[in-house]
Amino acid sequence: MWPKTHLTDLPGVKHPIIQAPMAGSTTVELVAAVSNAGGIGSMGYSETPSATIREDAQKIRTLTDKPFNLNFFAHDAPANKPEIIESARERLRPFYSAAGLSEIPQDVSKPLLTFTEERLELLLDIKPPLVSFHFGLPGSAAIESLKKAGCRILCSATTTAEAISLEQSGVDIVIAQGWEAGGHRGSFDVNHDDHGVGTMALVPQIVDAVNIPVIAAGGIADGRGIAAALMLGASGVQMGTAFLSCAEANVSDVHLEAIRNARDDDTRLTKAFSGRPARARRNNYIESMAAQRLALPDFPTMYTLSDPLRKASDDTLDNRFLLYGQAAALNREMPATELVQTLVAETRNLLG
Repeated sequence: MWPKTHLTDLPGVKHPIIQAPMAGSTTVELVAAVSNAGGIGSMGYSETPSATIREDAQKIRTLTDKPFNLNFFAHDAPANKPEIIESARERLRPFYSAAGLSEIPQDVSKPLLTFTEERLELLLDIKPPLVSFHFGLPGSAAIESLKKAGCRILCSATTTAEAISLEQSGVDIVIAQGWEAGGHRGSFDVNHDDHGVGTMALVPQIVDAVNIPVIAAGGIADGRGIAAALMLGASGVQMGTAFLSCAEANVSDVHLEAIRNARDDDTRLTKAFSGRPARARRNNYIESMAAQRLALPDFPTMYTLSDPLRKASDDTLDNRFLLYGQAAALNREMPATELVQTLVAETRNLLG
C-alpha cells in the first residue's frame, strides 16, 4: 500500500514510520514496541557510556527481532572565546540568584558528545541494523566501515545543500528535518538560531535533489501528516514528539503536562541551554536569553552553565528544557503499539 518501499523492503518493517531517537526520552521498551508494531524504533545517545549502549542493544534484541536504529551526534569541538563564556555567566547571574543558586560554574570543560573511535568499534561489534547521525557525519572511513558491517546509514539534513552533501558522503537515507521539529536541529553549521526551512517546502526540494530515499521529519503527528509527506515524495516519516505521550517514553510529569496543554506557537528555537538551536517550550529564561541576541558558548559547553539552573527547577516551567515540536497539540496518549496502528489506519484511509 505504500507509495515507496525503501523502508518496508527491510525484513520485518511493515510501515515507513521511524520513531525519532530522542536522547533521554527514549527507552528500550519504546524502541522495541515500535519495531514490533512494524515501524522502526530508535535509541538516541549523547553522553551515554558505551557499556550502557551495549546493554541497551542486548535488551532491545531480547524484546524484538525486528530492525532498530541507534543514533549519535557528530559535531565539531567547541571553539569558545573566554569573553563569550564570561558574558554568558553575567547573563545567567540573575537566574542563578532567583533559583537560590550561588556560584556559577567556573570550570566549563565538558566531554564532547560527538561520535568517537570508541563508539565506532562498539557499533562494529553490535552491528545494529541502522545507525543515524545528527549535526553531520563522522569521517568517510567510519561510514565505510559501518556499511561494510551491514549497517544502513541515516543522517539529518535541514537544507537541500546538506542533503546533497550526505548523498555524496555515502549515506543510505536522508532525514529531511523541517523547521517544525522538536529538539535539536540537525544543521551542520549553526549561524542563526532563527533560520530554517519548513517540512512542506524542504521535503520535495530534497526529493528532487538526491537519488537516495528521503524521510520527512518535523510537524508530523497523525495520518494526515504521514500522507502529506508521502505525497511530497518522501519514502517515510520520522516522528518524535508524537511518541513522547506514549507510556513507554521516559518523560517527566512537567514535560507531559506541557505537551497536554501545547499550542502551535508555544515553542521556539533556543541556544540558551545547549549552545545549539533546539525547539523547546517557551519560558522566561529562554525568552530573556533570546532578547539580547548575544553569542553563547558553543555546544556542548553551554550545558555546563545551564545545567545547574535546569536541575534546580521546581514543578514549574521556569528554567526547564522541555523539548517538543510545533504539532504537539495533536498528540494522543496511548501505548506505542496502539499509536503505530492508529497512524497506519489513518494514513491508509487517506491514501485509499
